Amino acid sequence: MNTLRQYQVPLQRYMAMMDLQERNERLFYKLLIDNVEELLPVVYTPTVGEACQKYGSIFSRPQGVYISLKEKGKILEVLKNWPERKIQVIVVTDGERILGLGDLGCQGMGIPVGKLSLYTALGGLRPSACLPITIDVGTNNKKLLDDEFYIGLRQRRATGEEYAELLDEFMSAVKQNYGEKVLIQFEDFANHNAFVLLEKYSKTHLVFNDDIQGTASVVLAGLVASLKLVGGTLGDHKFLFLGAGEAGTGIAELIALEMSKQTKSPIEECRKKIWLVDSKGLIVSSRLESLQQFKKPWAHEHEPVKELIDAVKTLKPTVLIGSSGVGQTFTQEVVEAMASFNEKPIILALSNPTSQSECTAEQAYTWSEGRAIYASGSPFPPVEYNGKTYISGQANNAYIFPGFGLGLVMSGAIRVHEDMLLAASEALASQVTQENYEKGLIYPPFTNIRKISAHIAAKVAAKVYDLGLASHLPRPSNLVEFAESCMYTPTYRNYR
Repeated sequence: MNTLRQYQVPLQRYMAMMDLQERNERLFYKLLIDNVEELLPVVYTPTVGEACQKYGSIFSRPQGVYISLKEKGKILEVLKNWPERKIQVIVVTDGERILGLGDLGCQGMGIPVGKLSLYTALGGLRPSACLPITIDVGTNNKKLLDDEFYIGLRQRRATGEEYAELLDEFMSAVKQNYGEKVLIQFEDFANHNAFVLLEKYSKTHLVFNDDIQGTASVVLAGLVASLKLVGGTLGDHKFLFLGAGEAGTGIAELIALEMSKQTKSPIEECRKKIWLVDSKGLIVSSRLESLQQFKKPWAHEHEPVKELIDAVKTLKPTVLIGSSGVGQTFTQEVVEAMASFNEKPIILALSNPTSQSECTAEQAYTWSEGRAIYASGSPFPPVEYNGKTYISGQANNAYIFPGFGLGLVMSGAIRVHEDMLLAASEALASQVTQENYEKGLIYPPFTNIRKISAHIAAKVAAKVYDLGLASHLPRPSNLVEFAESCMYTPTYRNYR
């Protein structure tokens, strides 16, 4: 840690950590677990974003498996080249929508590698059971195609049938090689592919999309926790989203599900309390014809509204959620409007990395005169305002997916069901203590993350058993203890 702290530039710390992971895996995880709050922003957002942008020039050793169009027809052989046989979790990307940074092609590999190191550090999955994969179908990023250090195929992205066939072969090969119970996490695919892939394979494989489902679960947990500060139930609130992509519609759907479960009313009714704004304005029923499939459930009766500020003023939401990938879109006017009709406006600026955040913690607290309940996707330092210190929460998927994955693996789940996501949200919300609330936090601190992950895993596994989707039988009597006993811990053994 002393050596790492000498580096002033975050990217240098990232490179030092990656070198350590290659050289001494156990020490890498020991460091990460013991210093999780300090090192999480180094191995994951925001630093991993910059690392992906510069991946070609900092590339030293390949981590994970690259499968390109050239391997079509031979994917099973390629997977068999990986030395580990017992794989439990695969994180796969095609690099088309890396964080809020766009198409980084093959250089998106930094994301599966980073995600899986968190599966181990925060969720206790064995490093040898994790496999990062990048599917290289080219890139539409002109700058990368012209870059001499770009590591992927130098061609425009394959689409349509060619793309679908490659993915299909990949999914079959994974099942053939690693069996039914391997968890395949889709990561940073573009909207047009993400929904299709999740829909298509959720019936035949154990698949999870962290951008759609993980984000939704972590945000729902924050909302459930924030009700302790603002009062009422989910059904008493009105939600407005800026951004109607994977994250936005995923979160909206999970909120509607939980609301429907609590109020026993049909999900269609619950959706009416949730409004979304995309790049063309408020999603309303007069736009139905031109909307993508995944946006249609959110087209409600209302006159068209172009700007976010006008939507805020007409709809008067109690909760404002940003998942647009566009920085500084929650302007002073927007935040002040939220504060004018809410005693405690809930403002979640979720876009990553920090540069893409809809507003900073300081802006949210200052513009709302210290009344906002704020959380962001990437971390912000504490804020001093009027002599009081505000600590903002981080709505980071790293709270959910490691524990969620552990719960699926330890129960031998064969499919993911939305009730498991709700169980994960409820488990996370229940970990927020009174002391956290007093600081204005709606998420527990990351220092306890392994304990939190064990609780999430236990709740998720319980749901897997209840739904009859578990293959690890009989059901353990104490799931929290069982989760803790399954977790990998990087300790050196004593030899006599």
